[in-house]
Amino acid sequence: MLFVLLGMVLLVGGGLGFLFLRKPAQVAASTQTVARTPERIARGEFLFLHVAECSGCHSQRDFTRVGGPEVPAGRGRGSVLSDFLIGLPGVVVAPNITPDAETGIGAWTDGEKIRAIRDGVDKSGNALFPMMPYQMYRQMSDEDVEALVAYLDTMPLVRNPLPKTSLAFPVNVLIKSAPRPAGSVPSPDRGDRLRYGKYLAAVAGCVDCHTPAEKGERIAGMEFAGGQVFASQAGTVVSANLTPDLETGIGRWSEEFFQKKIYEYKDYAAQGPPPLSGPQAFTLMPWLAYAGLPPDDLSAIYTFLRTVQPVHHYVETHPGAPKHPPSAPADTGR
Repeated sequence: MLFVLLGMVLLVGGGLGFLFLRKPAQVAASTQTVARTPERIARGEFLFLHVAECSGCHSQRDFTRVGGPEVPAGRGRGSVLSDFLIGLPGVVVAPNITPDAETGIGAWTDGEKIRAIRDGVDKSGNALFPMMPYQMYRQMSDEDVEALVAYLDTMPLVRNPLPKTSLAFPVNVLIKSAPRPAGSVPSPDRGDRLRYGKYLAAVAGCVDCHTPAEKGERIAGMEFAGGQVFASQAGTVVSANLTPDLETGIGRWSEEFFQKKIYEYKDYAAQGPPPLSGPQAFTLMPWLAYAGLPPDDLSAIYTFLRTVQPVHHYVETHPGAPKHPPSAPADTGR
């Protein structure tokens, strides 16, 4: 009996040791140095601000104003997300991604940056918390991820020391299964509106926010149907149904209306949004970022969304709030 008990202890101890010590799936970071051409940097800035919307987490933002605009000189400095978002499993930090060598990623190679963005592991090969949407960025083309890195390399550096992410058990162990090498990803055909729209929606992470989840896993069959709850210190919002369901989704939206809805925030993005007028004006949907997308890109995204499976799922995006904010466009996103 003593030997049996000892064997069980060793087995359990070994299993726990393996779970805690094992590294996620990964390959060595490439040794490439990304060429910083003006065209590539411009494309990277566009991706950073308007598609991948990196500023949503990695920049300082002012959530006392509609859309939570970037604070001047706060781009890329990082933030402690768990200080703002409620219900995260521990201390969750979007790190400083400016070129500062001590508090940012200035000491990272370009290959390590590419690996982090698409594969989901940091400079040391540790799994990143998948709130960083690398599982969607995995679909980002080689050209686009290199453009994004070229822009990161040329950003103004900001010295901003932050704590490290510290996740509670078992999340800190389970996330080790999330990273996966992306390999080489070809550029999408921009002439194919459906495929390019699918690509943009993937890099923008639309399915991540607009699909309800249980225990961190998307509910099968509810893709893009909305209903994911985002609780924060500034208020609670729920993601909208983006499927083409005629009654509860966007099935009755024309392409013209879809673009008009996004572009309602164009003046706010250019001139600065007003202060929040109430809980009905609070939003985490990156309207200000998407208002900078060109019409062709919005047309491609709309074309893709029309092809997803319609799901009849009513969502109240601002539970308990007045229906029409007096000083901001109606937020039907999240």
